Amino acid sequence: VVAWSLNDRIRGNDAALGALVSAFPNTGFLGVPLLVALLGLFGVSAVSAENIRLRIASGHPAVNTYVNLMQNFFVPEVSKRVAARTQHKVEFVEGYGGSMVKVADTLEGVQSGLIDIGGYCFCFEASNLPLNAFLVMLPFGTMNSETSVKLARSVYDKVPALSKVFEDKYNQQLIALISDNGYNIGTTFEWNNISDLKGKKIAGAGLNLKWLEYAGVTPVQSTLPDGYTALQTGVYSGWVMFPSAWVNFKFYEVAKNYTEVGFGAITWHGLTINKNRMAKLPKDVQAIIIEVAKEFEAKTGSVNQENYPKQVAQLKTLGVNVKSVPEAVKLDWANSLKDWPQAMASDLDARGMPGSLVLKTTLEEAEKMGHKWPVRYVIK
Repeated sequence: VVAWSLNDRIRGNDAALGALVSAFPNTGFLGVPLLVALLGLFGVSAVSAENIRLRIASGHPAVNTYVNLMQNFFVPEVSKRVAARTQHKVEFVEGYGGSMVKVADTLEGVQSGLIDIGGYCFCFEASNLPLNAFLVMLPFGTMNSETSVKLARSVYDKVPALSKVFEDKYNQQLIALISDNGYNIGTTFEWNNISDLKGKKIAGAGLNLKWLEYAGVTPVQSTLPDGYTALQTGVYSGWVMFPSAWVNFKFYEVAKNYTEVGFGAITWHGLTINKNRMAKLPKDVQAIIIEVAKEFEAKTGSVNQENYPKQVAQLKTLGVNVKSVPEAVKLDWANSLKDWPQAMASDLDARGMPGSLVLKTTLEEAEKMGHKWPVRYVIK
């Protein structure tokens, strides 16, 4: 029985219990529990295979880099590995571009169980996840997307409150961080100095609006799906945005100037799964989801980093006026923001969150990774 059981465990055959009972027909009624105990003792699973359906969604469309990776990496890899390494099967029901949840409603969608897995930007959750936008509070950070996601992961690992808020307050588990391209400014007009931007309406999302406000620009809250029409009709005349969006959302058609300012590659999106749904999944399926999510997280950095120079070059071929600001302009802009990180840290501390700890840790970890700030922010 021992040899047979171990061999059957290797083959992953759930018919083990029935086969053993058939092999020992005279065990009687009390023999069945005995056989079950033997199966448990030698690790033979009597759990039946499951057909699992998971709803995965984002308010952003699949032309967005991270959503493309959800669709073309995360979903197929989880499905393939579950089929290859477990007795189960996972089928995903996918809804991108707002077909299941809007960009500002994804956290709530995962929380309620409307969807099982959601990808979204913390920029739209200023009241729910204020601390998780911490990289935005330190502008002119690294422009390397791979470094950005590694930096964010390091800070999350050192400050557990950043992850726990999802579980404690919003009934979900954060399974991956998501990096963007480096942020710059695209506009319908050409500019050279900060003074050229004063009074202009420039769009952003969440806290990166402060980058504009402190420099005297008029900030306008917006979302990517609204961007083309808003730029075309003059609702605003520019956007703090990474080059992938300028290419993929065709903003280059209505805004012919893209200026590399170097605000930083920001990791402030996440992929989460409903906590109740995760708990009900077989343990081996849970492990595969976490495994693939970790790889997905790394890919958001590497793919964005690889694409950045290609997309900047593509903008040039599309007739966009692409240029970089002199270091003096970047320094002027950074100086306009030098007191803002401390103001954010103090506000978060006063609200019972470890704002100062997170920002101090981020500054230190970034410097360990070789980053030099144009203006070294001081957090008390």
